[in-house]
Amino acid sequence: MTDQRSTRIPQFFLTPGGACPYLPGKTERKVFARLGGNLAQPLSEALTHSGFRRSQSIAYRPACEGCSACVSVRIKADLFQPSRNHKRILRRGGDLARGEVKAEATREQFALLRTYLDSRHPGGGMSDMGLFDYVAMVEETPVATHIVEYRSPEGVLLACALTDRLKDGLSMVYSFFHPGEDARSLGTYMILDHVRSARAANLPFVYLGYWVRGSEKMDYKVRFQPLEALGPNGWEALTV
Repeated sequence: MTDQRSTRIPQFFLTPGGACPYLPGKTERKVFARLGGNLAQPLSEALTHSGFRRSQSIAYRPACEGCSACVSVRIKADLFQPSRNHKRILRRGGDLARGEVKAEATREQFALLRTYLDSRHPGGGMSDMGLFDYVAMVEETPVATHIVEYRSPEGVLLACALTDRLKDGLSMVYSFFHPGEDARSLGTYMILDHVRSARAANLPFVYLGYWVRGSEKMDYKVRFQPLEALGPNGWEALTV
């Protein structure tokens, strides 16, 4: 007998309004669907191409009344050319050991995440995240995902990226790093490394989530050109 729960058309739900984390005075709402069953991977990919992001077994996207500031963006990895600054960052990170591991949470990763959140996002939406919350974020996934770890020559864990693999690219779900390593620009380094990995695997895109014009938190994303943004006419070049 066919499991109808695994093949049914997904249901979409709308969240109540809340304060926007990017633009002061704005109200945020999201539309979301649950991912599960044997169609979770293709559904997740189709929704990603439509501007959704994944969090555990949920795919979501903004659905704010009167506002379309959040724009899905992706790097064209096959055409990307690093800037001088990008090349310097890649050289500085040349001594880092990169390892892809299963999507299984560790206390070492969580300790790094807490250091990152306490330093960079105190009072933010994830500021009260505990170990079991982190385990759920990493391990409650119905799709192809993994963690990329970056370690110092001494073996110290300095950065992590939770990453989904799609047929046409890599989607960076969430990344964090040691705030005491500013000279390495680890956030930028991880994106550059994902571009490099996508190219090596003949995957044309690296999905970066949402870019918000006017949000300082999001400005870094436009530094990775060529960049595409999802608009009314589909994916098109974004230049600012």
